[in-house]
Amino acid sequence: MLKILRAAARLERTCAAKSEGLRKCSSQATQIKYPKRIFSGIQPTGSVHLGNYFGAIWRWVELQNSSEAVLCSIADLHSITLPQNPQKLRENTLLMTATLIACGIDYKRSILFQQSKVPMHTELCWILGSITTMARLAHLPQFKEKSESLKNVPLGLYIYPVLQTADILLYKTHVPVGQDQAQHIQLAQDLVQIFNRQFGQTFPVPRTLINGPSQRIKSLRDPTKKMSKSHTDSKSRLNLLDEPDELLEKVKKAVTDFTSEVTYDPEKRPGVANLINIHSLFTGQTTEEICKEAVGLNTGQYKLKLADIVIEKLSPIRKDILRLTREPAYLDEVLKEGTERAIELATSCWTEVTEKVFGNDIQDVKNIVKTYSRKI
Repeated sequence: MLKILRAAARLERTCAAKSEGLRKCSSQATQIKYPKRIFSGIQPTGSVHLGNYFGAIWRWVELQNSSEAVLCSIADLHSITLPQNPQKLRENTLLMTATLIACGIDYKRSILFQQSKVPMHTELCWILGSITTMARLAHLPQFKEKSESLKNVPLGLYIYPVLQTADILLYKTHVPVGQDQAQHIQLAQDLVQIFNRQFGQTFPVPRTLINGPSQRIKSLRDPTKKMSKSHTDSKSRLNLLDEPDELLEKVKKAVTDFTSEVTYDPEKRPGVANLINIHSLFTGQTTEEICKEAVGLNTGQYKLKLADIVIEKLSPIRKDILRLTREPAYLDEVLKEGTERAIELATSCWTEVTEKVFGNDIQDVKNIVKTYSRKI
């Protein structure tokens, strides 16, 4: 593994050059109209925090409500790249289903499904894995970041960007992603070019719809870093399932600075800027409008005002999540219905892929046998 990582920097330049050539090749390919679909996936890892909500779910709901065809995958296959308790994983899958519905995902309009129940994801992953390189994967920043603390790196963690690519291509979709996923989408775009060149025009090049807000939600305890579930301090994040008292306490304890005035300066005052960004995302107000309203308030008083807004906005969502989690059979049925719809779409693409990769013309086989027989 160390040899691979050392080689990655050298080989990546070659891969990048090849990818550029393939992109030029692709521009000359026959243009095919593909259905406009949006694919998003989220791992079932427990309670969703505000960064997840504004960075992903909020955007999916917005796309869904603007009449886009949205597929929402509960990415349990991605979850098991690190050890998971099966029972807890199942519970978290249903909890995530409840959370998405409570946040506004309409499972009748969008396709809400469980990734592991659609076998074509892993089947397409195998084919795509056969046209990429180990050096290409080793160079991706998230693999290096996640593997640093592991003594033994699971193969699944190493190849999960290929599975991520399969998720996207299987439905011929575009993807709303954060900036931290941009290089993984670049991998998907490169693999599309390679596949189309080798087997014929099959996949559209996925387009990224960058989610700005996800980069604006920072940790309440360290505003130089993103809000994250992996942070050991639970006060660093606002969870959708937090009680009102918990939300109030977390906002009050949020790290700011020694200046009492409420001003927006992300570089010099990242803690206060983070709170103003959260305020802006909840209300739709600009940062200038928020600061103007806060004239005369110190940061302590402003935190109380913000806490009221957060509690008002999140309490109905929390209530709906808790209501839905009391109906596990209903949630299971929602996933089954969505999975059936996902399989229908995936089957169409998978059939096309297998015909191009493995061939399907029986006449060709008969001719080969006939030719061989004449020689005998």
